[in-house]
Amino acid sequence: MKDSELEVRKIQQAAAQIRKDSIWMSTRAGCGHLAPALSIAEIVAALYLGVMRHNPQQPNWPDRDRFILSKGHGCLALYSILAQTGYFDRRRLREFCSTYDTPLPGHPERKLPGVEANTGSLGHGIALGMGMALGARLDGRKYRVFVLTGDGELQEGSNWEAAMAVARYGLDNLVVIVDRNQLQLGGFTEEIGRLEPLAAKWAAFGWSTKVVDGHDVVALLATLQGVPPEEGKPTAVIAHTVKGKGLPLAENKVEWHYKVLTREQYEALKDELQLGELLDDCPA
Repeated sequence: MKDSELEVRKIQQAAAQIRKDSIWMSTRAGCGHLAPALSIAEIVAALYLGVMRHNPQQPNWPDRDRFILSKGHGCLALYSILAQTGYFDRRRLREFCSTYDTPLPGHPERKLPGVEANTGSLGHGIALGMGMALGARLDGRKYRVFVLTGDGELQEGSNWEAAMAVARYGLDNLVVIVDRNQLQLGGFTEEIGRLEPLAAKWAAFGWSTKVVDGHDVVALLATLQGVPPEEGKPTAVIAHTVKGKGLPLAENKVEWHYKVLTREQYEALKDELQLGELLDDCPA
């Protein structure tokens, strides 16, 4: 098997583990934004295992690439990949939303190794990324900044103010990935606040724009490993995904934005989805 095929398989396996971990953590806690985490599994896995320069043994390494989960409610996926790549012991996943001061709360906080920014108040991630990208330029460093946003989040005007400023400064070390699952808290994005033509909007703001299948690891790697495609321009990647991907009863269902399996549902689906024992200390 070729090295490229091994890399793709490794990322696909990590994405599958993200889904298992996310279902396990949220069911144990009885809370969490499950479907928004399931849609970004391949994106997050591809970034951490095939794109970004980072060192779990040195989370604050100055030349690391930065990742900002602007849609902080999708943190189940982030916690899983950080555990898988060695930022902390996988047994800590059982701490998700376990106490009021847990290091794994319902939105990510910097008290957990590997988390670059507290997020969850939507519309701030691109501006945070801009600051980090400018910091790299001022410090003469070559690190890149990857920001993952929700598509409903783009109805926040602060995103477009930041997008305009990023293009003005020519920050080609900044990449925004849009989780284009077409659903938000209250319904379909195009019924609530129309975003299309989304690619044309980014291009009009001066960004190099790519459109990709957000569940196709090969396509994600081809796109993300090639950034920036245009020198002097930031990159926007619109990744088409399915909200709730991998959990059939949740796929493309608006009511699953903030909904988790009951323990009875978990047990019924455990064998089909190859889930770990719910009461174990660590997900399988």
